[in-house]
Amino acid sequence: MKFVGIIPARYQSTRFPGKPLVMIKDKPMIQWVYENAAKALDLVCVATDDDRIFDAVESFGGKAVKTLSTHQSGTDRCAEAARILAADHSFDVVINIQGDEPFIQSEQIALLKECFIDDVQIATLVKKIDSTEELFNPNRPKAVLDTQGNALYFSRSAIPHVRGAEDGKWIKKHDFWAHIGMYAFRAEVLQQITQLEQGKLELTESLEQLRWLENGYRIKTAETHSQSIGIDTPEDLQAALSLF
Repeated sequence: MKFVGIIPARYQSTRFPGKPLVMIKDKPMIQWVYENAAKALDLVCVATDDDRIFDAVESFGGKAVKTLSTHQSGTDRCAEAARILAADHSFDVVINIQGDEPFIQSEQIALLKECFIDDVQIATLVKKIDSTEELFNPNRPKAVLDTQGNALYFSRSAIPHVRGAEDGKWIKKHDFWAHIGMYAFRAEVLQQITQLEQGKLELTESLEQLRWLENGYRIKTAETHSQSIGIDTPEDLQAALSLF
């Protein structure tokens, strides 16, 4: 199968304007993401509506496409970029790579690629939760899986509920999974899901992937043992710089 990695990147961010272009050591963040993704993919492209990001990508020899500024999500931006790329490239699966995770690991991309056998429509990553603090953190979405590794549900709450046990003992009673927000889609499925209306589950939890489950799409998961480092704020950037 042929894969393409698309990195949606926008300049405007409420908590960190200009985030894709902040310098980490000697490179802008978007270059770190691009080069790490390229270790696992033959074709990588940044999708942006901003000339500054577009020019920065081209300046380091990367590939970029201009997309509309009206997209509501990175998934929508990926879908438009995929349509643009399809004019000159052939691919079966689109991997949506977060533009604010400069230390993305090629092994995680490889795990997503390995999911695409048989009739898998969408794939994502999960990581075992090993602390009570993480389990009850609403900013850390959780996933419930079936016996085949398909997602049954995602929630900001600690799920499933362990009846009759104190919160601090839940970890010892059950395996809980944190969702790592990297997705891979069959090309045609990506175009389909961006046409769906927001559903009640997505609006309630503020989790986009619930729209897909609510409309009958299956999401295959793969387990990763690595935790990605996302940069949402200037404080996150300082923490990332300390890694050097």
